[in-house]
Amino acid sequence: MARTRKTRGRKKVGKGRRKVKKVMGEYKRKSLRSSSGRKVKKRKQAVAIALSEARRSGARIPKRRRRKSRAR
Repeated sequence: MARTRKTRGRKKVGKGRRKVKKVMGEYKRKSLRSSSGRKVKKRKQAVAIALSEARRSGARIPKRRRRKSRAR
């Protein structure tokens, strides 16, 4: 059974990775703002903004994980 060899070298930097890098840089420089116009202070919020912008620009990023609702 023949096995294919994986190619070595750099991976292609996709649209999503570039967008996330750009937005996280804005967050680091304290210039990232949310949709309401306020400065983003939390890292998790910055990541969420980055991923949603990347999705909007057409990058193939996995869907958001939905929380399971608890039965009370």
